[in-house]
Amino acid sequence: MVRILFFILLVLALALGFAWLADRPGELSLIWQGQRIEMSLMRAATILISLFAAILIAVWLIRAIWLSPHTVTRYFRARKRDRGYQALSTGLIAAGGGDAALARKMAGRARGLIRVDQEPLIHLLEAQTALIEGKYDEARKKFELMADDEETRELGLRGLYLEAKRLGANEAARQYAERAAEKAPHLSWATLATLDQRSQAGQWDEAIRLLDQSRTANVLDKKEGNRKKAVLLTARATSKLEADPKAARDDALAALKFDDRLVPAALVAAKALFREDNLRKGASVLEKIWKQEPHPEVARLYVRARGGDSAVDRLKRARRLETLRGNNAVSLATVAEAALEARELALAREKAEAAVRLAPSESIFLLLADIEEADTGDEGRIRHWMAQALRSPRDPAWTADGVTSPTWLPVSPVSGRLDAFEWKAPPSPLAGYTEGGRLSPDDAIRSLPPVAPDQPAIVKAPPAATKPEEGQPVLEAERPMPTPAPIKVPERKEPAAPPAKSEETAAEKEAAAPFFGRPPDDPGVRERVAEEGSKASFRLF
Repeated sequence: MVRILFFILLVLALALGFAWLADRPGELSLIWQGQRIEMSLMRAATILISLFAAILIAVWLIRAIWLSPHTVTRYFRARKRDRGYQALSTGLIAAGGGDAALARKMAGRARGLIRVDQEPLIHLLEAQTALIEGKYDEARKKFELMADDEETRELGLRGLYLEAKRLGANEAARQYAERAAEKAPHLSWATLATLDQRSQAGQWDEAIRLLDQSRTANVLDKKEGNRKKAVLLTARATSKLEADPKAARDDALAALKFDDRLVPAALVAAKALFREDNLRKGASVLEKIWKQEPHPEVARLYVRARGGDSAVDRLKRARRLETLRGNNAVSLATVAEAALEARELALAREKAEAAVRLAPSESIFLLLADIEEADTGDEGRIRHWMAQALRSPRDPAWTADGVTSPTWLPVSPVSGRLDAFEWKAPPSPLAGYTEGGRLSPDDAIRSLPPVAPDQPAIVKAPPAATKPEEGQPVLEAERPMPTPAPIKVPERKEPAAPPAKSEETAAEKEAAAPFFGRPPDDPGVRERVAEEGSKASFRLF
């Protein structure tokens, strides 16, 4: 565009110059070698410009002829380079599609048309082709060559890192990731890999420093960076809780500023504050996280914040949590546990049944079994609640990569990934599946058998009309209890002259004692049976 504009301006200037000369005619006289030459001014200007143009054309022709060998060579070189790049492009596409034969063919053609030192992508094509063909040693050598080249260092390090991870060489993978992170802090894969490696080693200070650098370079998303920073601070606070509670408190509170829904950070902060006898602030931290995430560990720590509290005091604190987050299964279960400890069994039963209606789980049904044992002691009702616990979903736990942990951990022990643990129900193919199926909470409460009378009664077999239909689930507590067989104790022979009470031997006392659960092959049983014959019979159970 600039050249066209310059050409137009030049033509316009020439036209204006000729027009100016045409308006001002004149004569031009020239004497050269004894000859006098006269012509008009317009004609002289035209001849001069034509001569200048002829000189330029002659110079261009001479230069073109002089440089023609180089021009021809450059043309064929460019044509060869274009063919090489076309082969390189086709080879990369074939490698991405998994066509090893075409990728290898195009790699050889590209290497023959393009110099490797001029185009390092040929190494990438050959490495990818070797990976497709299963030649991992050859691919690793290519990646090493790329790592030594400044232009392809990042690409080579990533290839070496992936190969080390595939082989399980975690130390080599860590070194490659650290080299890439040092040379190029903007690489997210290198930053995350190095972050995971340092977290696995417990190097929390180095991990936090690396994360700060990546956040400054905008490698990670702001939300993701804040979450990882909170997790790292919580992990460092957990490691310092026993030795330095003050530093642990500061790190945990700083973690809550980055993520106010991180339950482990709130727990560590509250524990550190409780150790400093700052119960008010520690309770405030727990209450704040409780309003957002009702968690059983938060409730347990909050209720037992003071070691010297009575069961009634703990019940009051549990009721406080219920007021902060009402109509919640965790809140109701917490109140039920505290009421059970305080021996307020009616309140405990009421809250536990309300919790099981909201979210039935294994622990709540087991809690109902404990309440039943403390309240009535009826074995049938206790077995009823325990049977419901077997049919209910499992309780949430800290789970990561299919592994559960009793406490929160910052790194997964399986994959080594940072912030992998989540509070959720662990995977179990057997959870909630039994022969009887799963009843709804209301059905489970309505099907609770009545309290058995204090005196034992002979349990008769149910009539045929009351038997459950075929295929209908029968609760364990609803099954008829077999009547125990009576125990017949052998008659004791009275001696003619009973000895004094102080003269009774241990053998005679043993003979007079009834048999409860003695095995049939016991020597004493065999001797007595042989001695008395048909006078006595034993029915053991």
